[in-house]
Amino acid sequence: MLEVTSTAEENRLDVDFAEIYRRSNLFQRNRELVENLSKPSGNSKELNFPSKYSQSFFEQFIACLWKQNLSYWRNPQYTAVKFFYTVVISLMLGTICWKFGSKSSSLLIESIVSIWFTYRESQQDLFNAMGSMYAAVLFIGITNATAVQPVVSIERFVSYRERAAGMYSGLAFAFAQVVIELPYVFAQSVIYCSIFYSMASFEWTALKFIWYTYFMYSTLLYFTFYGMMTTAVTPNHNVAAIIAAPFYMLWNLFCGFMIPHKRIPIWWRWYYWANPMAWSLYGLVISQYGDDDKLVALSNGADSMPTRVLLKEVFGYRHDFLGDDDKGEYAYAVVSHKHDSV
Repeated sequence: MLEVTSTAEENRLDVDFAEIYRRSNLFQRNRELVENLSKPSGNSKELNFPSKYSQSFFEQFIACLWKQNLSYWRNPQYTAVKFFYTVVISLMLGTICWKFGSKSSSLLIESIVSIWFTYRESQQDLFNAMGSMYAAVLFIGITNATAVQPVVSIERFVSYRERAAGMYSGLAFAFAQVVIELPYVFAQSVIYCSIFYSMASFEWTALKFIWYTYFMYSTLLYFTFYGMMTTAVTPNHNVAAIIAAPFYMLWNLFCGFMIPHKRIPIWWRWYYWANPMAWSLYGLVISQYGDDDKLVALSNGADSMPTRVLLKEVFGYRHDFLGDDDKGEYAYAVVSHKHDSV
């Protein structure tokens, strides 16, 4: 039939099949039928449903979570490779920062009574330990944010069709994307902290190890959510990577390591407190050294100072701020998730 009514046949026969159809009785009957069926009957009502979606929000969320779980499980290019890179980065940073966390020796201070004090070899050793935390936050965090962008971009295009069909709301889809990342990021944090914490020889107490793991977990979460957010507000993951890059530079500059908080100009200090990396570094450092009274030999080679006092004087870190610091990190993670769901 298509061959008989093709344009080539029209040219050969010198006829216009569309015009012939418009003048036919069949066209008239079909048009009258369409017009009659388009008019509702007198007792009919407009279609109306009690809700936009057939299922509740919770059931939409469970369906999206089930779909995300299968998607992640069948995507080893993202999940397995992320774990592999975590192990590689942990070993790399662990060998670079070998025993940075425990360099100490003994100093005999003579006073009325001779007392032995344990102190770190120098102020630089403390800064080296901080540098290992800073490098871990920056390296693994940016890796997480960059790796999640193409995954979210692909899932987003699939969700357009399903949301247009009324299967679920955008908020349920966004919540499922966030929740499915929680166990993967937690496993990643445990792998990293178990390897790096032991190689860097930080103090082996249960509380400090839990704090370190907790802050790394929240750090990787907000970096992952930030990668999701940049993908959600841009056309594709390529543009998202371009948009995200300048903020990595700003976070790096204002995190308080390269330029301590007290040396940042007063008109820029607001960005220090708005910087999630600053909260991460703050929490990691004070959870390990904020209550440490061991003496540190200062850079002048003559004086010494307790570790916690040095942190407060140079960086403005206070151990009593530890509980508020973790709230700041999770506040940023929540903000990133909210933008992702819009």
